[in-house]
Amino acid sequence: MSAALTGFFVLFGSLFTGVPLAFALGLVGYFGFAAFIGFNPAGAMIAQTTWDTLTSYSLSVLPLFLLMGNLVNRAGMSRELYDASNAMVGHRRGGLGMATILACGGFSAVCGSSLATAATMSSIALPSMRRFGYSDALSTGSVAAGGTLGILIPPSVIMVVYGSMTETSIGKLFIAGLIPGLLGVLLYSGAIAVVTAINPKAGPAGPRLDWKNRWIAVRKVWTTLALFSLVIGGIYLGVFTPTEAAGVGAAGAFILAVARGTLNVQSFLEILMSTARMTATLMSVLVGALIFSNFINVAGVPLAFVDMVQSSGLSSFSVLLVLIMFYLLLGCVFDSLAMILLTIPVFFPLVMQLGFDPVWFGVVIVVVVEISLITPPIGMNIFIIKSIAKDIPITTIYKGVIPFVIADFIRLALIILLPAIVLFLPNKMM
Repeated sequence: MSAALTGFFVLFGSLFTGVPLAFALGLVGYFGFAAFIGFNPAGAMIAQTTWDTLTSYSLSVLPLFLLMGNLVNRAGMSRELYDASNAMVGHRRGGLGMATILACGGFSAVCGSSLATAATMSSIALPSMRRFGYSDALSTGSVAAGGTLGILIPPSVIMVVYGSMTETSIGKLFIAGLIPGLLGVLLYSGAIAVVTAINPKAGPAGPRLDWKNRWIAVRKVWTTLALFSLVIGGIYLGVFTPTEAAGVGAAGAFILAVARGTLNVQSFLEILMSTARMTATLMSVLVGALIFSNFINVAGVPLAFVDMVQSSGLSSFSVLLVLIMFYLLLGCVFDSLAMILLTIPVFFPLVMQLGFDPVWFGVVIVVVVEISLITPPIGMNIFIIKSIAKDIPITTIYKGVIPFVIADFIRLALIILLPAIVLFLPNKMM
């Protein structure tokens, strides 16, 4: 156990000094494993882990879904989603903020990345809200919170990583995120309604469109809805595996981008290069995490942790609350991917020992990670928005996310108290 604590200390020290996450995880894992087993077995372990990860069939969903997200963004679907949402609710008080939440939810369904969702919607929604007199706090808070939906509404990169590390069905994880994701959209919209009820000047109503123009705006997003329905519906009905669905989604996004005339040879090469860089980054971090996980397992940390919890006499529910509090604290200093990679090897065996459903626990952790994305001091979505809206003080953005953090805690409580919110759809899958 002391060796593992030393390994964590060295790992955190390396991260805070600027060592890339993948290298820090891999190096600490290698030398820690070698200290127990030997350098030759440690080298063989690295080779085998790297090979198994890079040739994993289930992980091939990552580059395909990343490619789909990049193609969708190039096709201009994000703008159409925002325009359609605005056409339906923009005339209400706080309507532009609600439209932003709806558009973020829609874009998340074909993107899978929180940071990409926040960055894309910031450039689209913030100018509109500021033009109509929205407060900077509400406008930035809406985009920051809406962006977090990118890692919950399927397809989700974080869920793919969690599923691969825990050998949990990625298809069930995707389907399990649907209802909590929609619940998030409703609660975020409710938070905007409460804020604007208290302070109407924070989100004045916009112009009302007639039904003809509303229908024109909504009709433009049918291709995005069709693509999402094809991918997720195919997984739910058992027509596709997640990997096959990712391939279908990428092909569909490519056809849509070509049909819209937004894709040429140069832009397509840029998309492929961007997808390759993102995939290489994620895969290298995942390999490093698996190497570090092997060290943690050899050091006996999961078993020691299980024994410690069992001897403490705490109930399963109490242990779950402690884990959630730990994740919330960890989210103040680490980004979402680092949190998952560092903690799952230690906590997941305990979760299984306590009898929690791995799909349900995965969604709970993703929701907790969502909260960390908009909490100080390392709220990644907040920094994304700050980089785009440079004239808005970061304290204003922090103030703006408070109502949405409260909404997140309400959703988290509902998911914990009513597991059927998460498990109903996965249990009905074909």
